[in-house]
Amino acid sequence: MATETGAVPGTAALERPRRRIDPIELLGRFAPILFLIVLAVIFTSQQPAFASEQNFWFLLRQNFVYGILAVGMTFVILTGGIDLSVGSVLAFAGLVAAAVAKGSNWRDVGNPDAGGTAVLMAALAATAVGAGAGLIHGFAVAKLKVPAFVVTLGGLAAWRGAAQVMSQGQPINRFSDDYRFWGSGFIGPAPVPVVIFAAFVLLGFLVLRFTTYGRSIYAVGGNPEAARLSGLNTTGLIMSVYVISGFCAGLCGFLLTARLGAAEVVAGQGYELIVIAAVVIGGTSLFGGEGSILGTLVGTLLIGVLYSGLAINNVNPYFQPIIIGVIVVLSVYLDQLAKRRRRA
Repeated sequence: MATETGAVPGTAALERPRRRIDPIELLGRFAPILFLIVLAVIFTSQQPAFASEQNFWFLLRQNFVYGILAVGMTFVILTGGIDLSVGSVLAFAGLVAAAVAKGSNWRDVGNPDAGGTAVLMAALAATAVGAGAGLIHGFAVAKLKVPAFVVTLGGLAAWRGAAQVMSQGQPINRFSDDYRFWGSGFIGPAPVPVVIFAAFVLLGFLVLRFTTYGRSIYAVGGNPEAARLSGLNTTGLIMSVYVISGFCAGLCGFLLTARLGAAEVVAGQGYELIVIAAVVIGGTSLFGGEGSILGTLVGTLLIGVLYSGLAINNVNPYFQPIIIGVIVVLSVYLDQLAKRRRRA
């Protein structure tokens, strides 16, 4: 018999108990964006110009390389892997792009490139070098079963060495306006490399969120053996994410060369640590299977805001890596703490 309220006696006992809000879990999930907002408010209160449109574009322009690399790194880390070679691949790809653009006289620093199709060929060469490097790493990880840390650590040294051999320690500079446009030009108010960064974020988000390939990446990272038994080509999927990461590094080599007006062997040094930090701070688990491109975007912006705010406030730059390191450790700790609370 129904009660006056229309409820059937005993159904309350069958109802699923409400899940209590866990502040630790919420903090672990939303800490990056909350911290980003707090930092922006603090730095704006100290320097009102920090919140200006000009500084916004400057901030994105200074960090577009980290952002594009972080998009590729997100795919790798989602599978439970790591890519320590992105900075070295970037440097080598940048030198290759500069050499292709200048043609046979590329060692003659006094002559700029011809522009036009030469710039297109330079961009294609850089991305091909990056994707090829990623394919080598992916093959060693997926087929030869060498740990990703070891493979890409070797790549970090090998590709930097290749850049040194190619350049003989000398930069390649003096580029045409067509070449420099891709690093210093504008589309409306937006810098060209920032537009490219935004396109990569959007594409990465759509792929991971709405495609079978994206769901397969999460499955491989969550449980590789279960993914294999369910019929997924885990070997191919793992190789593909390193190709994506390498492609992003190669493109960034071209864009950074265009931005700075020179291709140098020292380009990209230490970038891998900043990029991994951005991905981890954004909530992607180092153990694979959890994370998102939007979180990576937040992590990249957080690091950019932190570096910019500390510089504006004349904080000793030697302290900046210490602060980033502490934030990374705290992010991983909060992530693991939240997971333990969910399992409990």
